[in-house]
Amino acid sequence: MDTTNKGKKPVNKRIDDAYANYAAARNNHRIEANAKTIIVIILASMIMAINLKSFVNQGDLVPGGVNGIVVLLQRIGRKFFGAEIPFTPLSVIFNAVPAYLAYKTVGKKFTILSCLCIFLYSTFTDMIPALPITYDPLLISVFGGIINGCALALILNAGASSGGSDFVAMYFSVKKGISTWNYVMAFNVSMIFISGVLFGMDSALYTVIYQFCQTQILNTLYKRYARKTLFIVTDWPQAVSDRIMGVTHHSTTMFKAEGAYTHKPRYIIYTIIDADQLPLVLRVVREVDSHAFINVVGSQSIHGNYHMEPIE
Repeated sequence: MDTTNKGKKPVNKRIDDAYANYAAARNNHRIEANAKTIIVIILASMIMAINLKSFVNQGDLVPGGVNGIVVLLQRIGRKFFGAEIPFTPLSVIFNAVPAYLAYKTVGKKFTILSCLCIFLYSTFTDMIPALPITYDPLLISVFGGIINGCALALILNAGASSGGSDFVAMYFSVKKGISTWNYVMAFNVSMIFISGVLFGMDSALYTVIYQFCQTQILNTLYKRYARKTLFIVTDWPQAVSDRIMGVTHHSTTMFKAEGAYTHKPRYIIYTIIDADQLPLVLRVVREVDSHAFINVVGSQSIHGNYHMEPIE
C-alpha cells in the first residue's frame, strides 16, 4: 500500500503534492520540534541516570546493552581489583562502533541525538550521587524496569536512542521493518547470567525481571513498527481517502457497500497506517465526515509494499 513510485511518473500527482505540502508545513516547525526533542533527551537521560543510581545499583542489577557491560566491568574492577572505573570513558569506547554503524545505515540525525543521549547519561551517572529509595529487590527490579522502559520509550519516540545495543536493534529494525526488542532482551539475559556466575544468581534472576518489565514497557510505548488496520464507513469516500493519503502517504482501498438496515448505499475505506499516526488520521477523517464509522484493528504482519518514513 505504498504510493511512492521511485523512478516512475507519479500515479496521482494531486495526492503526492498534498503530502509534500503537509510535510513542508510540518518541517516549518522543525526548530521548535528539535528544541523539544533535546529537552526530552535531557530529561530522559537524567531519569535513566537516577534510575541507575537509585534502583539498578542498589539491587546489584545489570542494565541492558552497552550500559550493562560497563556496569559489569565496574563491578569486576571494584570487587576483584579494588579499582573504581569511571562510567563515561568506557561508555564512549563501547558505543563508538555501533554509533558508526548507525550513522551509516540508520540516520545521521538519529545517531547525533543518540550520541548526545549517551554523553548526557554518562555524565549524569558520574555526577549524581546514590539515592536509594527502597532495598526490596523485587520492588527494585519491577519499578526500576518500568522507569527505565519509560525513559527509553521517551528517547526512542523523540527520534534517538540510548546507544549500544539500541543502535544494533534499530539497524535491524530499519532493514527488516520489525521490532527487535525481544532479541535485545535475549542478548541481555545471556549477559545477566555471566553476572550471576560472578556475583550471585539472586541478583541475576532479579535482573531478568527488571529486563522483562523494561521490554514490555518498550513494546507498549514505542509504536514505530506497530501497524493499525482501519475500516471506515462513510458517505464521502474520495474526500476521506484524499485526506488520509495527504497526511500519511499510505494509499486506501474503497469498497461500495449497502447499509443492511437503511438499504442506502455506503462506502468502506480500507487502509493500514503506523500506530503513531492513528490520532492524526482519526482527526482528519472527522474533519471530512463527522459521522464516519471507524473500526481500528491491530495488524500482526504485512506483506507487500508499505511506505515508511525514513529515520533522519
